[in-house]
Amino acid sequence: MRLHGKRALITGAARGIGRAFAEGYIREGAEVVIGDIDIARARETAAEIGASALPLDVTSQESIDAAMAEMQAGGGIDILINNAAIFTAAPIVEIDRATYQRVFDINVAGTLFTLQAAAKLMIEQGRGGKIINMASQAGRRGEALVAVYCATKAAVISLTQSAGLNLIRHGINVNAIAPGVVDGEHWEGVDAFFAKYENKPLGQKKKEVGLAVPFGRMGTAEDLTGMAVFLASKEAEYIVAQTYNVDGGNWMS
Repeated sequence: MRLHGKRALITGAARGIGRAFAEGYIREGAEVVIGDIDIARARETAAEIGASALPLDVTSQESIDAAMAEMQAGGGIDILINNAAIFTAAPIVEIDRATYQRVFDINVAGTLFTLQAAAKLMIEQGRGGKIINMASQAGRRGEALVAVYCATKAAVISLTQSAGLNLIRHGINVNAIAPGVVDGEHWEGVDAFFAKYENKPLGQKKKEVGLAVPFGRMGTAEDLTGMAVFLASKEAEYIVAQTYNVDGGNWMS
């Protein structure tokens, strides 16, 4: 029960990695609020796992502010996980401005302004807090077909460093998790991108990346939960502005 008495908001947690985090936090004693643009599915997930849900579009400041007002009214916020994100892939010569803008709006601006709003509330509360951003191994290196997504996750790592250095004086620890390749329903879309641009049959890219992981398989959402719990716990009090790889050995830094 390392998170007993803590109140957490997890963005994009109606499914996948965010849902696994929510379940892990509940097991550790936290009160969990799922913030998701798909509020119907968020409420369904919340009912299944014993959480609550609120509508949250991380591209809208009005939505972010409304979510934080709900958090404040319900008892405040001790932990934020910035998990909401989208993926895209294309050769450099086919990247269009609309896609670029949307991915940066969600993955970077969404992370920054949700973090900012949570930090303001944490400072007002005066009890510190923990903020965990979801980066990626894609933020550690370039990939030929994934320029925009890689750039957003590199930005998340940089934002984590700057926010961590700025907010620790308020007792707010900001850190990040950089997963490797994680299995889940989102991989259907990822696999389709690579099938299109690398002329591979559906399923081939997923099989290849899984075999390439030193651990011997793709990760699962549950593989990431231990780090998410640790970084939100008192055990991580002295950890500031770091990004931890949880990727089966894909990247060493």
